[in-house]
Amino acid sequence: MLPFQIRFRMGEPVYGQVIYAVKKALVSGALRPGDIFPSVRVLSQELKINPNTAHKIVTALVEEGILQVRSGIGTVIAPMRPATREQRRDLLEGEVERLVVEARRIALELEDLQRAIEHQWKQLSY
Repeated sequence: MLPFQIRFRMGEPVYGQVIYAVKKALVSGALRPGDIFPSVRVLSQELKINPNTAHKIVTALVEEGILQVRSGIGTVIAPMRPATREQRRDLLEGEVERLVVEARRIALELEDLQRAIEHQWKQLSY
C-alpha cells in the first residue's frame, strides 16, 4: 500500500500528478522525514504505471531533495532542509501565476480565490 493517495485526472501527466500527491502527503503529515518510500517496482505496480515513469518520478523527487537513497535501507523521505521565507515563496511563483490566470479566465473575484485558498489551507492544516 502506498503512503499517499492519488486519483488520476485525465489530460494531466501521471508524472506530475504523482509528484504533487507525494508533496501533498508531506504537507499533510502522511509522510514524514525518515519514512520508507516505495521502490520503483512497487510504485509501478501499485499505481499501474510504466516502470520508466515510476523511475522518473523517484529520480525527480531525489533531485528535488524530497527523497534520499540510503544504502541497505532503500529510498526514504529526506529531512526537511531549512529555507528562507523568500526561497519558499519563490518555489510557488509559477504555481501562483497559473492559479491566478485560471481564476481570471473563469472570472473569479479575488475574494473568491482567497476563500478557496483559505479553505484548502485549513484542509491541509495539522
